[in-house]
Amino acid sequence: MPDFDVLVIGAGPGGYVAAIKAAQHGLKAAVVEKEALGGVCLNWGCIPTKALLKSAEVLDTLRHAKDYGLASGGEPTADFAAVMKRSRDVAEAMSKGVAFLMKKNKITVLSGTASFVSADTVAIAKSDGTTSQVSAKHIVIATGHRVRSFPHLPVDGKRVLNYRQLLATTTKPKSLVAIGAGAIGMEFGYFLSTLGTQVTVVEVMDQVLPIEDTEIAQFVQRQFTKAGVAIHTSTKVTKLDVQADQVIVHIEANGQSSTIAAEQVLVAVGFLANTEGLGLDRAGVKLDERGFIAVDENLATNIPGIWAIGDVAGKQLLAHKASHEAEACLAAITGHPQPVDYTQIPGCTYCQPQVASIGLTEKKAKERGRPYKIGKFQFVASGKAKAIGHPEGFVKLVFDAEHMQLIGAHLTGYDATELLGELALAMKLEATATELMTTVHAHPTLHEAVMEAAADALGECVHQ
Repeated sequence: MPDFDVLVIGAGPGGYVAAIKAAQHGLKAAVVEKEALGGVCLNWGCIPTKALLKSAEVLDTLRHAKDYGLASGGEPTADFAAVMKRSRDVAEAMSKGVAFLMKKNKITVLSGTASFVSADTVAIAKSDGTTSQVSAKHIVIATGHRVRSFPHLPVDGKRVLNYRQLLATTTKPKSLVAIGAGAIGMEFGYFLSTLGTQVTVVEVMDQVLPIEDTEIAQFVQRQFTKAGVAIHTSTKVTKLDVQADQVIVHIEANGQSSTIAAEQVLVAVGFLANTEGLGLDRAGVKLDERGFIAVDENLATNIPGIWAIGDVAGKQLLAHKASHEAEACLAAITGHPQPVDYTQIPGCTYCQPQVASIGLTEKKAKERGRPYKIGKFQFVASGKAKAIGHPEGFVKLVFDAEHMQLIGAHLTGYDATELLGELALAMKLEATATELMTTVHAHPTLHEAVMEAAADALGECVHQ
């Protein structure tokens, strides 16, 4: 008789949701976690970084107090150590919240490092050196990802850091080079630049935020440049020369070599699935060609009763994707399969201006030979955006040309990430430009820009 119906390895946004969904289905559930509940996202990613970004946003707002007719008591300053402490406090509070959810749902929490003994049994190595074994009818692997190491980018935790090490620091660097202009590089770039660090971002692709719409990326790059951030695209880092008080970053672009000196370097590229030490070979679980666990449309591995969700299973490395897969996995376990539609996984970057997107970019639609129409609306024409002092950015919608069904949405601007929910729902419900345009949006709001962009695609935009 197995000890549990469902045993989840990893308590991140995929793992703890899987355990809760199992309990909600009346299954006896347990979760194994070697660190804090909540995983990387809650403890070292999504949540603490958003706390940092809010501090930067507030500081920037204080600097522009006069723009709102307000007087300040001089130039506002940031207590870097206090900002970082607030971030850690927020993360710790949220982790305690997950612990409460485990207790509330009567889920057994097993502390330690898990590894397969067989296809239905897992050994748990505890911090005190002892080991125990548990068995389960279903085992869900939700171990996430880790930062990949590169020989020419030696992370030492002092001069050269990964994002987790940077989150643990209490001293603001005078200068920093961020290698990689994805969400991590751009968010930390905005945060540190706003607090006074001289930031340089280096990206090997031809645009920042490489997976985003080209127009969106170009706009964000211009805004960063205006804010004093130096950005090098189509540029690769060839070597780091780590010295006692600085790092010399060797870069190459268009066949030309040069160097950048900085106090610290953030390596924000490269991730690997956390499969090492799991003993997957003992269970017979197969990996795909990229080293992620191979799963079918229901998150099942090649071994009956073993499942994998979240970053360890590949595709988009996003917390909300992991949580959604957790629900789909438990639906399959309980006999009601609901495969995930990966074309409708939204993505957000929380620098300022924010970036939010879902579905096809214009470039992807063009590459697939799919006829499309574009609708755009600039926030400078939005009464609410002007009133709150953030007229920068725009909404760009991509519609199928034949039926005018929404197939992609791309936004940049203040609170753009909070506007994406409507568009995600619109895509799921196969909404058309006409339906978006004729949906009454409250005035004045930022989300009126969605209505106006839909109207623009139909040639009926009123305020632009």
